[in-house]
Amino acid sequence: ARALTPQTAETDAIRFLVGTQSLRYDNQIHIIDFDDENNIINKNVLLHQVGEIWHISTSPADKGVLATCYNKTSDSKVMTCAAVWRMPKELESGSHESPDDSSSNAQTLELLCHLDNTAHGNMACVMWEPMGDGKKIISLADNNILLWDLQESSDKAVLSSSAALEGKGQLKFTSGRWSPHHNCTQIATANDTAVRGWDTRSMRQIYCIENAHGQLVRDLDFNPNKQYYLASCGDDCKVKFWDTRNVMEPVKTLEEHSHWVWNVRYNHSHDQLILTGSSDSRVILSNMVSISSEPFGHMVDDDELSDQEDQHQEEKIKEPLQDSVIATYEEHEDSVYAVEWSSADPWLFASLSYDGRLVINRVPRALKYHILL
Repeated sequence: ARALTPQTAETDAIRFLVGTQSLRYDNQIHIIDFDDENNIINKNVLLHQVGEIWHISTSPADKGVLATCYNKTSDSKVMTCAAVWRMPKELESGSHESPDDSSSNAQTLELLCHLDNTAHGNMACVMWEPMGDGKKIISLADNNILLWDLQESSDKAVLSSSAALEGKGQLKFTSGRWSPHHNCTQIATANDTAVRGWDTRSMRQIYCIENAHGQLVRDLDFNPNKQYYLASCGDDCKVKFWDTRNVMEPVKTLEEHSHWVWNVRYNHSHDQLILTGSSDSRVILSNMVSISSEPFGHMVDDDELSDQEDQHQEEKIKEPLQDSVIATYEEHEDSVYAVEWSSADPWLFASLSYDGRLVINRVPRALKYHILL
């Protein structure tokens, strides 16, 4: 397995979706519900009969709707296609009841529409407009950015605009993220060693970090609280943080992994918490306080402090907090291809390795209280 996503529209129950990559069997989407109180994982299985799943993303507005990028073989050629699906009604919201024997009654996803890529090439990923009504999506296909409009019932996708990467050689996008800032009019894409920013209204490039990494850039993520900050990771084993207003140098670089870094994810609520997953089989949780929206920690209300405390507090405030690696998780025995934060619980995250092992972890309690108090 390599495809993992939280169910974005589900903000009460802790729920992740995992897509499988099997050549021999029908592929599946596993709906993973985590019951936090009893520490139990429940799962439901949906059949995805069209092919192995390379990427999966969920609608920000409708719990039942998701998109997948999958491999399809036709005339001995393999194409990566994309489609939008709806899960069965009874599985839409997080339930803690697991069917007794999930294998015998696996249900099938309902196809809403294909994102037709016959003219554009292989689909790398599908991104939903972050704050949107679930009707706007962008897909990256080979060297094309395609902006789609989903009709009312999502049963038809209309291509509303597109842009193409131009240059020498076989240009291909590897991944992209839609920025939650600037009224959702910007996306960032990765191709080869470059990271580019695009304006979705004009479909023009607005910035380009030429050699963001020494090798292929694998993944990107935007800081949810600081509008110009972007993280990237890649095959040079590094994670870099950029201010897109000045792309000459990264603001910070993390070099903790010993192999390709496949994923980087900002915590949605506390932007100093950064998750990375790599094919060194490790997941690393870092505390990047110095470039977060609270570089000096929480400001304390002056009225609450006595004079002595006051002085002490002032000294403390002047010092930016130190960046550090909080924890390295080594529960995986294979490459970690995906890490994601839960959309319902900011202290909980999941990681997925190629051997199909999904691990759910919590931010260490001491750090959680340090951040909150």
